[in-house]
Amino acid sequence: MNAYNHLSAFLQGIYPLSDAEMAAMLAVWQPFSARRKEILTPEGQTERYAYFVLEGVQRACFTHPDGRDITLVFTYPYSFSGIADSFLLQKPSKFTFETLTPSQFLRAPYAAIKSMMDEHRNIERLLFRATAVALEGVLYRQAELQSFSSEEKFRALLARSPHVLTLIPHKYLASYIGVDATNFSKLLNSIRIA
Repeated sequence: MNAYNHLSAFLQGIYPLSDAEMAAMLAVWQPFSARRKEILTPEGQTERYAYFVLEGVQRACFTHPDGRDITLVFTYPYSFSGIADSFLLQKPSKFTFETLTPSQFLRAPYAAIKSMMDEHRNIERLLFRATAVALEGVLYRQAELQSFSSEEKFRALLARSPHVLTLIPHKYLASYIGVDATNFSKLLNSIRIA
């Protein structure tokens, strides 16, 4: 399956588009590659692109005023990626978007996506639905952060994405669940992983 077929299947799973709408939508996405540990959107810069991940692992992170680096989300194939709030609002990002591994994407500039939404009502509906699904995930993650123990957060992450242990350095997994690297090692050693 080629890159555009993956994107088309992903989009149709969110909201059905006609053949003409899908063709218009796919036309604005272009291939893009990034090296390992490449910052694609630094804090303070407005996100100019929506990304669709074809290969690799990325993360969005926040730098705490005390200097701690806090991982907010991981992305990997086949999903949207980037700093969504900065992209949708066209405001400077409070977060950094970087690759953890060499990555392949399709990406579309904001102006092209905006034009597609203005021209095709169903593309606007698709993006509204995608935003709603993302918000649902963010709210669940917020509940998880406030009410789950470290072990429960780790188990929830593994249930959603069992492959993360082999793809993502442990220091970022530790940051994501809110523990330091030493405690993460202890946690990892104490949990039986099936």
